[in-house]
Amino acid sequence: MSRVALLSAAEAADAGLSPRLPEALDALRVAITLFDSDERLIYCNQHFNFLFRSFPHRDSLTGLTYADMIRLEVERGEVAHPDCDTDSYVTRRSEQLRDGEFLPRDVHMADGRIIEIKARRTKSGGWIALWTDVTQARHGAMRQEDLVDLSADAFAFWDRHDRLLLCNTAYAEIHGFSPSDLVMKSSFEELLRKAVARGRFETDGDTESWVGRRLDAHNAPAGALTVATPAGEAFLVRDRATRDGGRATVLTNVTDRHRVESALTEQTRALERTRRALAKTQVHAERQAGYLADLTKRLGEAEAEADTAKTALLRTMSHELKTPLNAIIGFAGLLQNVPYHFTEAQVAEYAGLIHGAGRNLLKLITQILDLTKISSGRYPWRPATVSIASALWTALDETRARAAAKSIVLDAGDCESDLCVRADEAALTSILAQLIDNAVSFTQEGGEVRISSRRDGLCARIAVSDNGPGVEEADLSRILEPFEQVGRNVNTHRDGAGLGLPLVKGLAELQGGAFRVESWPGKGFTAIVQLPVA
Repeated sequence: MSRVALLSAAEAADAGLSPRLPEALDALRVAITLFDSDERLIYCNQHFNFLFRSFPHRDSLTGLTYADMIRLEVERGEVAHPDCDTDSYVTRRSEQLRDGEFLPRDVHMADGRIIEIKARRTKSGGWIALWTDVTQARHGAMRQEDLVDLSADAFAFWDRHDRLLLCNTAYAEIHGFSPSDLVMKSSFEELLRKAVARGRFETDGDTESWVGRRLDAHNAPAGALTVATPAGEAFLVRDRATRDGGRATVLTNVTDRHRVESALTEQTRALERTRRALAKTQVHAERQAGYLADLTKRLGEAEAEADTAKTALLRTMSHELKTPLNAIIGFAGLLQNVPYHFTEAQVAEYAGLIHGAGRNLLKLITQILDLTKISSGRYPWRPATVSIASALWTALDETRARAAAKSIVLDAGDCESDLCVRADEAALTSILAQLIDNAVSFTQEGGEVRISSRRDGLCARIAVSDNGPGVEEADLSRILEPFEQVGRNVNTHRDGAGLGLPLVKGLAELQGGAFRVESWPGKGFTAIVQLPVA
């Protein structure tokens, strides 16, 4: 067959095309290649040589077959090492130029780039292929998938036609699929019915009614529904419309709360059954009435206690989460809306405020997660022989900057250098960091925080003392409860949720130790941890 050279300006004019067409094609940031019916190259624009930098000039590529060009990619080391021999790799790549095989394909380059190839037939029976560098887009999508997969909740995103775009492993497993089993672009209803058919959800015997309720919640502008599994788990399902016309689905594990609510419901039903039985029999009326009154009182106290704890949690979370989030959103909004109105110093200052608010938010979430793991017996405790001095050095590094900002002296001179305990190193470091951070937070500017450690029988005694305002004796037991902040001038200290000391207590007891606090109003505060000596 004849070889057709690259279009020149004169040839373009002879063909009735604008002489500027080759110049326009060369200006594109997409590589364009044209092949004849025998799959031989008849044209490529200048950007092709930019993508494949080791290739000879495009003029010398004319006449090569598509397979020849793939072999050249391998020989010149342009592509990442194929997972098969060269012939098989060429055959697999060449399948894109076949009827019915027009899906875009990604080629991973040796230097880390990702090139997307789209191929279509031309009216003359040949082929046109577009080569685009999609590295940033693919990496962004992969990072998004990684972030979604790291979430403790189950996530799924749907397009405007309610077809699956993305989900994390947790979502797939809840619905009885492995991530590789899920077919992207499957509809929500299709996947839901498959999950129900596999027995993944309790439908109370009326499958169609249950599916209907689930679809109604999914299609609502902001739907919410609690679903249960045969394994006894319960999930709060929330569906929201997204700004691109699609939908987002989030499943949060609420098994513990569901069990408490179920237990309260059953207790209420049992109470009602007992009352009806008493009305019929009238046997031992006074004793039974007293029993029922006591039971009712206890149920009321339990509900009141649960409501109080829930109210405290919601009140604290709404404040502690909203404060850093307002800072992050506010300063980020300023930088986004009027970026050119700020000096470099102002940008650096706002970025620092955003970073600080983010750290406070991460600290709060970490404390809540650690307390939850401890209370449920799932904290990953790894006992080992740990040097107190080494853990203390790490903890001091985390708090030294905050102490310096308030001109607070950190004195750790009264510590035995060779004292070791049997503990989890990360947990011990967290204990020390929490106690030092707590002391720095509640100590006035120019104050002093002292850390000491010594052997006390079979235990090591670690004390963190400050000369701050102290705490009333009546409040000492309360500050060891989550979300309690009393004494120590909480009106001027608002950067904590009252979780530090309860977390220290939980971590110490988890490792076979003990924790107590001592204080003298106006004279200071001391926190003491005891852990087994190694």
